[in-house]
Formats: sequence, C-alpha cells, structure tokens
Amino acid sequence: HLAEQFGVSRPVVREATKRLELQGLVEVRQGIGIRVTDRLHAPMTSAARLLLPEAGERLRQALEVRAVLEPEIARRAAERMMPGDAERLQRLHYDLETARDLAAAMEADLAFHREIARVSGNEIFGLMLDSIADLGRESRRATMSEAGVGRAVKQHAAVLEAILSGEANAAEKAMRVHIESAVSDLLAHVGKGKGK
Repeated sequence: HLAEQFGVSRPVVREATKRLELQGLVEVRQGIGIRVTDRLHAPMTSAARLLLPEAGERLRQALEVRAVLEPEIARRAAERMMPGDAERLQRLHYDLETARDLAAAMEADLAFHREIARVSGNEIFGLMLDSIADLGRESRRATMSEAGVGRAVKQHAAVLEAILSGEANAAEKAMRVHIESAVSDLLAHVGKGKGK
C-alpha cells in the first residue's frame, strides 16, 4: 500500500522502513506489520550497551549524566511553572508514594522526572532524559532495591516542595541531593554484587 501511495518500489519502502526503525520511530514485527513508536531514545540505549558492556559502569555513567542535567532541569522548572503543572507533579508524586511494587515505583519515579523536564519548558531536556530512560530503569531497580522506595519518596517531596514554591536554588539543591544519593546507592549495590 505504501509503495502504491507514494509511487515507489517495494525495496524503497523497505529501506525507508529500516531507517525509521533504526531511528526508533517505527517498530517492525514479522507477520504483524509496522507500528509507529515513541522510542527516539532507542539508538542511544543500544549505543551505550555496546560502548559500555559492563552494566555497573554503564549505570554509573548514566547517573553521572543525570547529576549534571537534572539539578538544572529542576531549577528551570521552579522558575517556569505554569498553571496546572503543580497538580500533575503532585499526582505523579502520589503515584510513587502509593506504588504497589518496585516496577510501579520505578515507572512513577521516571514519570516524575520526565514531568519536571516538561515543566522546565525545554523539550531537549526531556529528550535527553528519555534517551537514557532504559538505563534509568536499570539504575532505579538497583538503587530502590538498595535504599528502598521510601528514600525516593522523601527526596522527591523535597524537590516538589521547592519547585512548587518557585525556589530555584532549593529545587536545584534538592535534586542534586537526590541524584547524588542514587549514585551512592548504585555504587553500594554494585559493590555487593562484586563481593558475591
């Protein structure tokens, strides 16, 4: 159908589809077809796994990237809050507080950080965080297993309070504390794995 619609040959459609799949824009499933996806970060995740095959080091470096980005993202979110943002952030924080298991807590944590990036008003921040989201899931599994979900809830509350009050310096500091504690938890978790 696509070949007919665009007046091109089937090999041209196949090549275009492969390129879109490599870019994370479509997913091709044998026997099912082509589906549009929102996986722009897929090439980054694959590249990170190839460049850094050792999981602990890969996750440490991903957290290092977050430590550079996320305090500034929180600062900008505190400066740029719009009507309606507070309610969404509070709802996402509540989702973390009431998460029924580790998987739900990890997704709630990711959603909270993604929403802060959206509130910052800079789409590139969100895209950068999404590009390491899969690595973020891996690191959250390790850090939440190490320190528990309670610490994340408490630290998110501090970030949320600072953003809602428009205190940019406090938001930046609270996020820095949150990410630095995640780095410490990850290193402790990886260290236990090596001791086995």
